[in-house]
Amino acid sequence: MKNTAAFFDIDGTIYRDSLMVEHFKKLIKYEVVDEKAWVDNTRDIFMIWDRRQGNYDDYLLNLCDLYVKSLMGLDKSAIDFATDQVIKLKAERVYTYTRSRIKWHLSQGHKVIFISGSPDFLVKKMAEKYNVTDYRGSIYVFKDNAFTGEVIPMWDSVSKNKAIDELVEKYNLDLKQSYAYGDTNGDINMLRRVGNPIAINPTKELLLHINQDETLSKTTKIIVERKDIIYSLDSSVKLYEKDL
Repeated sequence: MKNTAAFFDIDGTIYRDSLMVEHFKKLIKYEVVDEKAWVDNTRDIFMIWDRRQGNYDDYLLNLCDLYVKSLMGLDKSAIDFATDQVIKLKAERVYTYTRSRIKWHLSQGHKVIFISGSPDFLVKKMAEKYNVTDYRGSIYVFKDNAFTGEVIPMWDSVSKNKAIDELVEKYNLDLKQSYAYGDTNGDINMLRRVGNPIAINPTKELLLHINQDETLSKTTKIIVERKDIIYSLDSSVKLYEKDL
């Protein structure tokens, strides 16, 4: 008999921000990484996004490049210390909806799996925090206990698709009965592969792709959580441009 799974993206789906961003902040706070690098390379892009005049993905990609460069050569003990602080202080900063869904899936005996583009050492800690079955994250390669600068990504559709194939075989999963939760277009293949796709606070790009997909437009549940209200919307919900 095959098993049912629930695949969860983390950043923007479970966690209400980016684990990598929080980790980077902690490295700066504890003076493991020089704040000047952020000021010189990323602050202006962040400010443009913060004024809602730019794209969050542009900011995140820029920060990701800086993050990887800043971690090169760092001892794993310093990285692990900042990781523990992120989990200790920020791991509860999650959406009410997805937190309740994780609990529900576990109560049903489903295989709950985190698949995230965040560093694997952060994803591992979040998986342990929420007692889930398994996880996959971007692999940060260490040699002699120091980060080499090499990253094996898990933030794109191709990588997540390959991970799902491995997990299907490992846990004997029935994807038609399974669930997937995501918020960006990097999760589109994950949503396509299951019988119960759920988009959480989806980006415009993801919502447009869902609308244009004959199957997803009929099967995807759209969930938007704002303040203390959770909305369930039809995938054909009207979109407004930034300048009305």
